Amino acid sequence: MPKIKTHSGAKKRFKLSKNGKVMRAQAFSSHDIKGRKNAKKKRALRGTVVVDKTNAKALKKLIPYK
Repeated sequence: MPKIKTHSGAKKRFKLSKNGKVMRAQAFSSHDIKGRKNAKKKRALRGTVVVDKTNAKALKKLIPYK
């Protein structure tokens, strides 16, 4: 069997956790960071979250060796 190519965009945006779940960064964290977002919101957006299970299977095919 030939090797599967890793999707370049997906490898930059997603990673797998130790248990094999697909992790992603949170949205809405780049703009208006100084003005309208309070400190609690900015801290909450800093971390990563698990991708929804409806998209996880497709994403795992894009990052097979990660």
